[in-house]
Amino acid sequence: MKLNVGATKPFKALHLSDTHFTRVEDNEMKRKIDLAKSRRKLFPKAEEYFNLQMQYAHERDLMVLHTGDMMDFITEANLKHVSEQTKIGGWITAPGNHDFSLFVGEAWEDEAYKAQSYDIVNAAFPNELTFSSRVVNGVNFVSLMNGYYYFTEYQRKRMKREVKRGLPIVMLCHVPLYTPNHCAQILKGNNNYASYMAGTPREITSSFRPNPNVPKDHWRQCSIQQHASDTTLEFLSWLKKQPELKAILCGHVHHFFEEQFSPTAVQYAVGAGYMGAAYEIEFV
Repeated sequence: MKLNVGATKPFKALHLSDTHFTRVEDNEMKRKIDLAKSRRKLFPKAEEYFNLQMQYAHERDLMVLHTGDMMDFITEANLKHVSEQTKIGGWITAPGNHDFSLFVGEAWEDEAYKAQSYDIVNAAFPNELTFSSRVVNGVNFVSLMNGYYYFTEYQRKRMKREVKRGLPIVMLCHVPLYTPNHCAQILKGNNNYASYMAGTPREITSSFRPNPNVPKDHWRQCSIQQHASDTTLEFLSWLKKQPELKAILCGHVHHFFEEQFSPTAVQYAVGAGYMGAAYEIEFV
């Protein structure tokens, strides 16, 4: 895939997402060992495909752009592996929701939950996870944490500063930003259960099919979990108007989809890395 973003010199990268490492050390707590054994059944070839993806990238001297859920949940072994792998070659990462999971789905995931593990996770990755910027051949790669379906005021302020630099921006995030056709496809596939997108209009999230297994006000109700905050909606409305934004790379939904987000930017969701999916991108 070739993206015309205004690079000063053409270069290539491999876009990956949703690798879901399930490594665990023998000396870690039994709950994590048992969870790793259970979760590994969902991603049996994750490491095999990751090794092939890395071989492909290294042989061609490609940057690696990873948009989240490199780990399925936090273990000492996963953190060590992420740290080792991202030291090889050039990496830019945006974290996913699983990258901050102490266990999988055990608690409401918000800023307080993330804070419990933020420092150790952030230290394992090659760039600051809440917000980071790196310029490569005149292209500003801006990566943001949005794994919990929202953006913060801090991120909005930082993005405004990056826009003022006047460089073409390629944005990396885990959760896709709302676009109507992609949302419609996802809702059709799950019978109006969830959009799995950030900034989904509230009239859509409020109509999600309720989960009969949990109370109406429980965080697991997708209408609550994916409810767009004022800051998120305002940020995305502003972002659509910025001509510096040239592309958005994301994951989370485990399938390929591309759709125009704004007059100048297409959003590209990549398939699941644990299934061998990837985008090879040439930036020109």
